[in-house]
Amino acid sequence: MMTDTALLEQIKQVIRRFPKYWEQDSLLKNRLIDDIRAYKTPVIKALLANELIKDTYSLEFDGVTIFKVEDFISMLRYKNYWEDSYTKYSNEIGLTSDGKYLNYTTDVVLDFPHKDGVLEGGMTKEDKGKKEIYYHNVLAKREIDTLLAPKVLSNMKKYDTNGEHNIEEFKDTDNLIIKGNNLIALHTLKEKYAGKVKLVYIDPPYNTGGDSFKYNDRFNHSTWLTFMKNRLEIARLLLSDDGSIWINIDDDESHYLKVLGDEIFGRDNFISNIIWKKKYSPQNDARYFSDMHDHVLVFAKNKNNFNVNLLPRSESMNKRYKNIDNDERGPWKSSDFSVKTYSEDYDYPITTPSGRVVYPPKSRCWRTSKKRFQELVDDNRIWFGTEGNNTPSVKKFLSEVKQGMTPSTIWDYSEVSHNQDARNEILELNIEDFSTPKPEKLLQRIIHLGSNENDLVLDFFSGSVTTQAVAHKMDRQYIGIEQMDYINEVSVPRLQKVTKGEQGGISKDVAWQGGGSFVYAELHELNQQFVQAIQTASNEKELINLLDAIKEEAFLDFQVNMNCITSEDEGFAALSLEEKKDVLIKALDANQMYLNYSEIDDATYGISDDVKAFNRSFYGEDEES
Repeated sequence: MMTDTALLEQIKQVIRRFPKYWEQDSLLKNRLIDDIRAYKTPVIKALLANELIKDTYSLEFDGVTIFKVEDFISMLRYKNYWEDSYTKYSNEIGLTSDGKYLNYTTDVVLDFPHKDGVLEGGMTKEDKGKKEIYYHNVLAKREIDTLLAPKVLSNMKKYDTNGEHNIEEFKDTDNLIIKGNNLIALHTLKEKYAGKVKLVYIDPPYNTGGDSFKYNDRFNHSTWLTFMKNRLEIARLLLSDDGSIWINIDDDESHYLKVLGDEIFGRDNFISNIIWKKKYSPQNDARYFSDMHDHVLVFAKNKNNFNVNLLPRSESMNKRYKNIDNDERGPWKSSDFSVKTYSEDYDYPITTPSGRVVYPPKSRCWRTSKKRFQELVDDNRIWFGTEGNNTPSVKKFLSEVKQGMTPSTIWDYSEVSHNQDARNEILELNIEDFSTPKPEKLLQRIIHLGSNENDLVLDFFSGSVTTQAVAHKMDRQYIGIEQMDYINEVSVPRLQKVTKGEQGGISKDVAWQGGGSFVYAELHELNQQFVQAIQTASNEKELINLLDAIKEEAFLDFQVNMNCITSEDEGFAALSLEEKKDVLIKALDANQMYLNYSEIDDATYGISDDVKAFNRSFYGEDEES
């Protein structure tokens, strides 16, 4: 009798005839499964031509052969015979528990390729299509520890109403804007700010194929999930025990992000999925549905310690309260004195001041005992109408109600504005237009609900710094992280205008008159400066001119033979401009993009005394340390 292994070997031999299902020696199971489910004739016909496979995975009915598709697919997925590192991490994305997919289990987690890796994450347009570098926790722990170690901060400036100032000291109350890769910057913050951030708001790339805040918004699905997982994990570490994170996302990734958030923050710490209407009119040219909303997913660090602030009461809510009888306790409104829950003790006749006797409506009773009712009458809390002839109602005074409004989970653009208003805000500031900025009113509501004055707010996808601008006007301390070069063309100038009292966005709502300050600093670049130079090279001559500097000054990957990277080398010369760029970037040691703080005193790097003083102040170390 044929063994199970022998059967699998025959299946492998048949599938080997189809190169598209293989990557070297690794079976691309998902591609094969998709074709079998679609009843692609060639592969099924080839499988059934083998007698053993046919006997095992088909049935005969009245001369008709029926291929047992699901049985065959189940064998492909769950036989250890097929498992290797490629199929484990490159083929299937889905909800799994203990390696089995959702339809085989009730315990749900989000499983995806490279889940246990660290993705530094290129964010620029030039990074589109590049092969991202993964650092796997087990296989390269030392490299990860070095990559995520605290970095040196340099090029620091302080901005206030009087302009720009050089500084050598960082205060715990300073607002901070950091230029550099946001994952590395977040880990740079962890020693100083772990457990201190009250609110994190992020508007990450949506993974849609378009550009959001000019970031590379074309990560493939598993790469995007790894990218988000790495950043959410460190964000959780930075949150205070009563803090929360608010993530703006659209339909494409919102449900995956919810499950990922459940894993990182704990399902019990999920607060809400807020829907905000981002457009004021439908798109009639939409193919299926007009996309009118975004999601804001809210997770607490610890739900038991999290409290949401109330929204201000609306004018219409307060107008319901009148003072018809000039009660000294102020305006009031009446509510029904009867209730649906019946109690014989609360079913009694009441005589109105006019002498009319009334009973509770059928199947109802009064809400208090007869004795308590009389106490309410004596306290002038029962209203019988201006003529004293009405069925009794109870007074509810405005001074005694909740001095605020519980927020709902649906926010209309009339409450928090919409994307067009946000673009207008950007243009009014005379800064470059962004495709998807968020309106200041939206951030005002989020920051109001999740924090109080002087609390620390963090946004590590700062973009046009709307979060920081609003936090500044609302007297919150803030940190922003942005790696794009426009930070000096857009982000810093916008915050400078805020300190000088610009009147856009929510300025009039909060009576903003200017003031305050912020500190700007950069992760000290090593190889990162060469990456940028390579990416911006517009022709072969510029690229070749970089070679000498790279060979002399850059930190190179020891696995790369730089002798082959030269214009004289036929293989290198034959590459296209983009291929040459890719080779040069790969030649750089990805672990040496920025300078570790532990190496600040190494004379090799020539760090100035003012930079050293600032960093010692930032990391809380004395000059003698």
